[in-house]
Amino acid sequence: MTSAHLYAASRTPFGRFGGGLAGIRPDDLAAATLTSLVAKAPDLDPALISDVYWGNANGAGEENRNVGRMAVLLAGLPTSVPATTVNRLCGSSLDAAMMASRAVETGDVEIAVVGGVESMTRAPWVLPKPAKAYAPGDMQAVSTTLGWRLVNPTMPATWTASLGECNELLADRLSIGRERQDAFAERSHRLAAAAWDEGFYADLVAAVPGAQLERDESIRPGTTPESLAGLKPSFRPDGTITAGNASPLSDGAASLLIAAESAAEQIGVAPLARIAGRGVHAVDPQDFGIAPVHAAHRALAAAGVGWGEVGAVELNEAFAVQSIACVDAWDIDPEIVNTRGGAIALGHPLGASGARVLGTLAHRLRDSGERWGVAGICIGVGQALAVVLENTNV
Repeated sequence: MTSAHLYAASRTPFGRFGGGLAGIRPDDLAAATLTSLVAKAPDLDPALISDVYWGNANGAGEENRNVGRMAVLLAGLPTSVPATTVNRLCGSSLDAAMMASRAVETGDVEIAVVGGVESMTRAPWVLPKPAKAYAPGDMQAVSTTLGWRLVNPTMPATWTASLGECNELLADRLSIGRERQDAFAERSHRLAAAAWDEGFYADLVAAVPGAQLERDESIRPGTTPESLAGLKPSFRPDGTITAGNASPLSDGAASLLIAAESAAEQIGVAPLARIAGRGVHAVDPQDFGIAPVHAAHRALAAAGVGWGEVGAVELNEAFAVQSIACVDAWDIDPEIVNTRGGAIALGHPLGASGARVLGTLAHRLRDSGERWGVAGICIGVGQALAVVLENTNV
Protein backbone atom coordinates (compact mmCIF):
# COMPACT_ATOMS: atom_id res chain seq x y z
CA MET A 1 0.00 0.00 0.00
CA THR A 2 1.07 3.55 -0.72
CA SER A 3 0.45 6.58 1.49
CA ALA A 4 -2.11 9.35 0.96
CA HIS A 5 -1.00 12.96 1.15
CA LEU A 6 -2.78 16.30 1.33
CA TYR A 7 -1.30 18.63 -1.28
CA ALA A 8 -3.51 21.71 -1.21
CA ALA A 9 -6.56 23.24 0.44
CA SER A 10 -8.89 26.03 -0.53
CA ARG A 11 -12.24 27.34 0.62
CA THR A 12 -14.66 30.17 0.14
CA PRO A 13 -15.25 32.76 2.82
CA PHE A 14 -18.09 31.50 5.02
CA GLY A 15 -21.19 33.66 4.87
CA ARG A 16 -23.85 34.33 7.49
CA PHE A 17 -27.36 32.94 7.04
CA GLY A 18 -29.00 35.37 4.65
CA GLY A 19 -25.70 37.21 4.25
CA GLY A 20 -23.00 37.75 1.67
CA LEU A 21 -23.32 34.36 -0.06
CA ALA A 22 -27.11 34.10 0.11
CA GLY A 23 -27.42 34.83 -3.61
CA ILE A 24 -25.02 32.08 -4.66
CA ARG A 25 -26.31 28.58 -5.40
CA PRO A 26 -24.60 25.70 -3.55
CA ASP A 27 -23.48 24.07 -6.80
CA ASP A 28 -21.84 27.36 -7.80
CA LEU A 29 -20.14 27.61 -4.39
CA ALA A 30 -18.80 24.10 -4.90
CA ALA A 31 -17.58 24.91 -8.40
CA ALA A 32 -15.85 28.07 -7.16
CA THR A 33 -13.75 26.30 -4.55
CA LEU A 34 -13.02 23.44 -6.93
CA THR A 35 -11.67 25.96 -9.44
CA SER A 36 -9.51 27.71 -6.83
CA LEU A 37 -8.13 24.37 -5.63
CA VAL A 38 -7.10 23.16 -9.08
CA ALA A 39 -5.34 26.51 -9.62
CA LYS A 40 -3.04 25.61 -6.71
CA ALA A 41 -1.73 22.61 -8.65
CA PRO A 42 0.17 24.38 -11.46
CA ASP A 43 1.23 21.27 -13.39
CA LEU A 44 -1.92 19.21 -12.90
CA ASP A 45 -3.84 18.15 -15.98
CA PRO A 46 -7.42 18.05 -14.61
CA ALA A 47 -8.08 14.97 -16.76
CA LEU A 48 -5.75 13.06 -14.39
CA ILE A 49 -8.12 13.54 -11.43
CA SER A 50 -9.25 9.98 -10.74
CA ASP A 51 -12.33 10.82 -8.69
CA VAL A 52 -14.05 13.61 -6.77
CA TYR A 53 -15.57 12.98 -3.33
CA TRP A 54 -17.89 15.79 -2.23
CA GLY A 55 -19.67 16.28 1.09
CA ASN A 56 -23.15 17.75 1.48
CA ALA A 57 -25.57 17.39 4.37
CA ASN A 58 -28.88 18.73 3.08
CA GLY A 59 -28.98 18.05 -0.64
CA ALA A 60 -32.71 18.69 -0.90
CA GLY A 61 -32.63 21.54 -3.38
CA GLU A 62 -30.26 23.17 -5.84
CA GLU A 63 -27.55 20.59 -5.13
CA ASN A 64 -29.49 18.40 -7.60
CA ARG A 65 -28.78 15.19 -5.67
CA ASN A 66 -25.12 14.76 -6.69
CA VAL A 67 -23.59 18.19 -6.12
CA GLY A 68 -20.09 16.77 -6.53
CA ARG A 69 -20.76 15.96 -10.16
CA MET A 70 -22.51 19.28 -10.64
CA ALA A 71 -19.40 21.07 -9.34
CA VAL A 72 -17.14 19.20 -11.77
CA LEU A 73 -19.33 20.17 -14.71
CA LEU A 74 -19.85 23.79 -13.63
CA ALA A 75 -16.12 24.25 -12.97
CA GLY A 76 -15.35 23.24 -16.54
CA LEU A 77 -13.35 20.14 -15.67
CA PRO A 78 -13.27 17.39 -18.29
CA THR A 79 -16.49 15.41 -18.36
CA SER A 80 -14.32 12.30 -17.86
CA VAL A 81 -13.73 13.33 -14.21
CA PRO A 82 -16.24 11.37 -12.09
CA ALA A 83 -17.71 12.51 -8.77
CA THR A 84 -19.78 11.23 -5.90
CA THR A 85 -21.57 13.04 -3.08
CA VAL A 86 -21.13 11.89 0.52
CA ASN A 87 -23.57 12.55 3.36
CA ARG A 88 -22.52 12.07 6.96
CA LEU A 89 -24.19 15.34 8.01
CA CYS A 90 -21.66 17.72 9.63
CA GLY A 91 -18.84 15.28 8.93
CA SER A 92 -19.59 14.83 5.24
CA SER A 93 -16.45 16.37 3.75
CA LEU A 94 -14.16 14.86 6.40
CA ASP A 95 -15.74 11.52 5.55
CA ALA A 96 -15.05 12.29 1.89
CA ALA A 97 -11.39 12.93 2.72
CA MET A 98 -11.19 9.63 4.58
CA MET A 99 -12.73 7.79 1.64
CA ALA A 100 -10.35 9.42 -0.82
CA SER A 101 -7.32 8.63 1.33
CA ARG A 102 -8.31 4.96 1.53
CA ALA A 103 -8.71 4.84 -2.25
CA VAL A 104 -5.25 6.35 -2.70
CA GLU A 105 -3.69 3.94 -0.21
CA THR A 106 -5.14 0.90 -1.97
CA GLY A 107 -4.04 2.13 -5.39
CA ASP A 108 -7.56 2.53 -6.77
CA VAL A 109 -6.98 6.27 -7.16
CA GLU A 110 -3.79 8.31 -7.64
CA ILE A 111 -5.17 11.87 -7.56
CA ALA A 112 -8.44 12.78 -5.86
CA VAL A 113 -10.29 15.99 -5.16
CA VAL A 114 -12.26 16.25 -1.93
CA GLY A 115 -14.63 18.93 -0.78
CA GLY A 116 -17.95 19.92 0.65
CA VAL A 117 -20.58 22.60 0.38
CA GLU A 118 -23.65 23.89 2.15
CA SER A 119 -25.97 26.79 1.57
CA MET A 120 -28.03 26.78 4.72
CA THR A 121 -29.67 29.99 3.53
CA ARG A 122 -30.94 28.40 0.32
CA ALA A 123 -31.95 25.02 1.81
CA PRO A 124 -35.58 24.57 0.74
CA TRP A 125 -38.73 23.73 2.63
CA VAL A 126 -40.17 20.30 1.87
CA LEU A 127 -43.68 18.88 1.98
CA PRO A 128 -44.46 15.25 2.81
CA LYS A 129 -46.20 13.47 -0.04
CA PRO A 130 -49.80 12.63 0.92
CA ALA A 131 -50.88 9.01 1.13
CA LYS A 132 -53.56 9.64 -1.46
CA ALA A 133 -54.35 12.26 -4.04
CA TYR A 134 -56.30 15.34 -3.02
CA ALA A 135 -55.87 14.74 0.70
CA PRO A 136 -58.10 17.04 2.77
CA GLY A 137 -56.70 19.46 5.32
CA ASP A 138 -53.58 21.54 5.59
CA MET A 139 -50.01 20.42 5.06
CA GLN A 140 -46.99 21.91 6.83
CA ALA A 141 -43.78 22.82 5.00
CA VAL A 142 -40.65 21.63 6.85
CA SER A 143 -37.31 23.48 6.74
CA THR A 144 -34.30 21.48 5.57
CA THR A 145 -31.77 23.98 6.96
CA LEU A 146 -30.77 22.09 10.10
CA GLY A 147 -31.77 19.22 12.34
CA TRP A 148 -34.47 16.57 12.28
CA ARG A 149 -37.30 16.66 9.75
CA LEU A 150 -40.20 14.33 8.99
CA VAL A 151 -39.21 12.26 12.03
CA ASN A 152 -40.18 8.62 12.16
CA PRO A 153 -42.67 8.36 15.05
CA THR A 154 -41.07 5.13 16.29
CA MET A 155 -37.83 6.99 17.16
CA PRO A 156 -37.44 7.48 20.95
CA ALA A 157 -38.01 11.10 21.93
CA THR A 158 -34.65 11.26 23.71
CA TRP A 159 -32.91 10.59 20.40
CA THR A 160 -34.74 13.28 18.45
CA ALA A 161 -34.12 16.23 20.77
CA SER A 162 -32.81 19.41 19.15
CA LEU A 163 -29.05 19.79 18.81
CA GLY A 164 -29.15 22.61 21.32
CA GLU A 165 -31.07 20.63 23.92
CA CYS A 166 -28.64 17.72 23.48
CA ASN A 167 -25.80 20.05 24.37
CA GLU A 168 -27.70 21.52 27.32
CA LEU A 169 -27.92 17.95 28.60
CA LEU A 170 -24.16 17.60 28.09
CA ALA A 171 -23.55 20.82 30.01
CA ASP A 172 -25.68 19.52 32.89
CA ARG A 173 -23.94 16.17 32.97
CA LEU A 174 -20.41 17.56 32.91
CA SER A 175 -21.09 20.75 34.90
CA ILE A 176 -19.80 23.03 32.15
CA GLY A 177 -21.31 26.40 32.96
CA ARG A 178 -22.23 29.48 30.96
CA GLU A 179 -19.17 31.49 31.96
CA ARG A 180 -16.77 28.86 30.70
CA GLN A 181 -18.68 28.47 27.44
CA ASP A 182 -18.69 32.21 26.83
CA ALA A 183 -14.96 32.43 27.49
CA PHE A 184 -14.37 29.70 24.91
CA ALA A 185 -16.53 31.56 22.37
CA GLU A 186 -14.75 34.88 22.98
CA ARG A 187 -11.42 33.16 22.32
CA SER A 188 -12.73 31.77 19.03
CA HIS A 189 -13.71 35.21 17.74
CA ARG A 190 -10.49 36.81 18.97
CA LEU A 191 -8.23 34.19 17.38
CA ALA A 192 -10.19 34.09 14.12
CA ALA A 193 -9.98 37.88 13.74
CA ALA A 194 -6.26 37.82 14.52
CA ALA A 195 -5.65 35.01 12.01
CA TRP A 196 -7.28 37.05 9.26
CA ASP A 197 -5.37 40.19 10.25
CA GLU A 198 -2.08 38.28 10.29
CA GLY A 199 -2.67 36.80 6.83
CA PHE A 200 -3.10 33.16 7.83
CA TYR A 201 -6.20 32.76 5.69
CA ALA A 202 -4.85 34.71 2.72
CA ASP A 203 -3.78 31.60 0.81
CA LEU A 204 -6.56 29.36 2.15
CA VAL A 205 -9.60 31.42 1.20
CA ALA A 206 -10.58 32.43 -2.34
CA ALA A 207 -13.36 34.85 -3.21
CA VAL A 208 -16.53 33.62 -4.89
CA PRO A 209 -17.33 35.09 -8.32
CA GLY A 210 -20.45 37.20 -8.10
CA ALA A 211 -20.15 37.84 -4.35
CA GLN A 212 -18.55 40.75 -2.52
CA LEU A 213 -17.61 38.74 0.57
CA GLU A 214 -13.87 38.57 1.25
CA ARG A 215 -13.72 37.37 4.89
CA ASP A 216 -15.70 34.99 7.04
CA GLU A 217 -18.80 36.97 7.81
CA SER A 218 -19.70 35.75 11.31
CA ILE A 219 -16.49 36.85 13.05
CA ARG A 220 -17.14 39.57 15.64
CA PRO A 221 -13.74 41.06 16.55
CA GLY A 222 -15.13 43.13 19.40
CA THR A 223 -16.69 40.19 21.23
CA THR A 224 -16.12 40.18 24.99
CA PRO A 225 -17.19 37.83 27.77
CA GLU A 226 -19.40 40.66 29.01
CA SER A 227 -21.21 41.07 25.69
CA LEU A 228 -21.71 37.31 25.46
CA ALA A 229 -23.05 37.19 29.00
CA GLY A 230 -25.85 39.57 27.96
CA LEU A 231 -27.32 37.17 25.38
CA LYS A 232 -30.47 35.20 26.16
CA PRO A 233 -30.37 31.37 26.24
CA SER A 234 -31.58 29.84 22.98
CA PHE A 235 -32.98 26.47 24.02
CA ARG A 236 -34.06 26.72 27.68
CA PRO A 237 -35.21 29.76 29.64
CA ASP A 238 -32.51 29.02 32.21
CA GLY A 239 -30.06 27.36 29.81
CA THR A 240 -26.39 28.04 29.13
CA ILE A 241 -26.30 27.89 25.31
CA THR A 242 -26.81 31.11 23.36
CA ALA A 243 -26.36 32.38 19.84
CA GLY A 244 -22.96 33.60 21.02
CA ASN A 245 -21.45 30.31 22.22
CA ALA A 246 -22.78 28.09 19.43
CA SER A 247 -21.84 27.99 15.75
CA PRO A 248 -24.09 29.97 13.40
CA LEU A 249 -26.02 28.86 10.34
CA SER A 250 -23.68 29.45 7.40
CA ASP A 251 -23.04 29.19 3.67
CA GLY A 252 -19.77 28.11 2.08
CA ALA A 253 -17.60 25.47 0.45
CA ALA A 254 -14.16 23.96 1.02
CA SER A 255 -11.89 21.63 -0.95
CA LEU A 256 -8.74 19.52 -0.67
CA LEU A 257 -6.34 17.81 -3.08
CA ILE A 258 -5.42 14.32 -1.85
CA ALA A 259 -3.06 12.11 -3.82
CA ALA A 260 -0.28 9.57 -3.66
CA GLU A 261 3.26 10.72 -2.92
CA SER A 262 4.22 9.60 -6.41
CA ALA A 263 1.86 12.21 -7.90
CA ALA A 264 3.90 15.20 -6.72
CA GLU A 265 5.55 15.76 -10.09
CA GLN A 266 2.22 15.64 -11.92
CA ILE A 267 0.70 18.11 -9.45
CA GLY A 268 3.61 20.51 -9.37
CA VAL A 269 3.81 21.10 -5.62
CA ALA A 270 5.11 19.13 -2.64
CA PRO A 271 2.56 17.63 -0.25
CA LEU A 272 1.64 19.50 2.93
CA ALA A 273 1.02 16.45 5.10
CA ARG A 274 0.41 12.72 5.17
CA ILE A 275 -2.93 11.29 6.25
CA ALA A 276 -1.66 9.04 9.01
CA GLY A 277 -4.76 7.80 10.81
CA ARG A 278 -8.53 7.80 10.66
CA GLY A 279 -11.18 7.19 13.29
CA VAL A 280 -14.97 6.92 13.42
CA HIS A 281 -17.14 6.52 16.50
CA ALA A 282 -20.82 6.49 17.41
CA VAL A 283 -22.75 7.06 20.64
CA ASP A 284 -26.38 7.56 21.68
CA PRO A 285 -27.83 10.25 19.36
CA GLN A 286 -28.27 12.81 22.16
CA ASP A 287 -24.60 12.45 23.15
CA PHE A 288 -23.17 13.40 19.73
CA GLY A 289 -21.18 16.33 21.12
CA ILE A 290 -18.77 14.09 23.03
CA ALA A 291 -18.35 11.52 20.24
CA PRO A 292 -15.08 13.05 18.86
CA VAL A 293 -13.29 11.88 22.01
CA HIS A 294 -13.16 8.24 20.94
CA ALA A 295 -12.95 8.99 17.22
CA ALA A 296 -9.69 10.85 17.90
CA HIS A 297 -8.40 8.03 20.11
CA ARG A 298 -9.00 5.58 17.27
CA ALA A 299 -7.31 7.83 14.71
CA LEU A 300 -4.27 8.25 16.95
CA ALA A 301 -4.06 4.51 17.56
CA ALA A 302 -4.15 3.91 13.80
CA ALA A 303 -1.32 6.40 13.35
CA GLY A 304 0.69 4.94 16.24
CA VAL A 305 0.83 8.32 17.98
CA GLY A 306 -0.02 9.44 21.51
CA TRP A 307 -1.57 12.71 22.64
CA GLY A 308 1.78 13.78 24.05
CA GLU A 309 3.17 14.01 20.50
CA VAL A 310 0.28 16.11 19.12
CA GLY A 311 1.08 19.78 18.56
CA ALA A 312 -2.12 21.01 16.90
CA VAL A 313 -5.82 20.16 17.15
CA GLU A 314 -8.64 21.40 14.94
CA LEU A 315 -12.06 20.64 16.41
CA ASN A 316 -15.07 21.90 14.51
CA GLU A 317 -16.59 23.78 17.45
CA ALA A 318 -20.29 23.17 16.84
CA PHE A 319 -21.00 24.34 20.39
CA ALA A 320 -18.63 25.68 23.01
CA VAL A 321 -19.85 23.12 25.54
CA GLN A 322 -19.13 20.08 23.37
CA SER A 323 -15.72 21.46 22.43
CA ILE A 324 -14.81 21.99 26.09
CA ALA A 325 -16.06 18.49 26.90
CA CYS A 326 -13.79 16.95 24.25
CA VAL A 327 -10.72 18.95 25.28
CA ASP A 328 -11.28 18.03 28.93
CA ALA A 329 -11.63 14.34 28.07
CA TRP A 330 -8.45 14.35 25.98
CA ASP A 331 -6.62 16.08 28.85
CA ILE A 332 -4.59 18.22 26.46
CA ASP A 333 -3.40 21.81 26.59
CA PRO A 334 -6.40 23.88 25.41
CA GLU A 335 -3.97 26.35 23.82
CA ILE A 336 -3.19 23.93 20.96
CA VAL A 337 -6.86 23.76 19.97
CA ASN A 338 -8.29 25.97 17.21
CA THR A 339 -5.57 28.60 17.40
CA ARG A 340 -6.96 30.26 14.25
CA GLY A 341 -10.54 30.31 15.48
CA GLY A 342 -13.27 27.73 15.09
CA ALA A 343 -16.80 27.38 13.80
CA ILE A 344 -18.30 29.59 16.51
CA ALA A 345 -16.55 32.50 14.82
CA LEU A 346 -15.81 31.26 11.30
CA GLY A 347 -19.17 29.61 10.63
CA HIS A 348 -20.39 26.06 10.10
CA PRO A 349 -21.70 25.32 6.59
CA LEU A 350 -22.37 21.68 7.39
CA GLY A 351 -21.02 19.83 4.37
CA ALA A 352 -17.96 22.07 4.08
CA SER A 353 -16.74 22.02 7.68
CA GLY A 354 -14.76 18.78 7.62
CA ALA A 355 -12.63 19.92 4.69
CA ARG A 356 -12.24 23.28 6.40
CA VAL A 357 -10.80 21.81 9.61
CA LEU A 358 -8.45 19.44 7.75
CA GLY A 359 -7.14 22.16 5.45
CA THR A 360 -6.64 24.52 8.39
CA LEU A 361 -4.80 21.82 10.32
CA ALA A 362 -2.40 21.17 7.44
CA HIS A 363 -1.57 24.86 7.17
CA ARG A 364 -1.10 25.17 10.93
CA LEU A 365 1.38 22.28 10.91
CA ARG A 366 3.22 23.83 7.97
CA ASP A 367 3.53 27.18 9.72
CA SER A 368 4.40 25.89 13.19
CA GLY A 369 6.72 23.04 12.23
CA GLU A 370 4.82 20.67 14.51
CA ARG A 371 4.84 17.09 13.28
CA TRP A 372 1.46 15.69 14.39
CA GLY A 373 -2.04 17.14 14.33
CA VAL A 374 -5.61 15.92 14.89
CA ALA A 375 -8.77 17.10 13.12
CA GLY A 376 -12.10 16.10 14.64
CA ILE A 377 -15.78 16.82 14.14
CA CYS A 378 -18.98 15.90 15.95
CA ILE A 379 -21.99 14.81 13.92
CA GLY A 380 -25.68 15.00 14.76
CA VAL A 381 -27.47 11.74 15.57
CA GLY A 382 -24.52 10.49 17.60
CA GLN A 383 -21.42 10.18 15.41
CA ALA A 384 -17.95 11.66 15.02
CA LEU A 385 -14.90 11.47 12.76
CA ALA A 386 -11.22 12.24 13.27
CA VAL A 387 -8.10 12.31 11.11
CA VAL A 388 -4.43 12.45 12.12
CA LEU A 389 -2.06 14.39 9.89
CA GLU A 390 1.73 14.08 9.84
CA ASN A 391 3.75 17.06 8.69
CA THR A 392 6.29 15.34 6.47
CA ASN A 393 8.31 18.53 5.97
CA VAL A 394 9.94 18.47 9.43
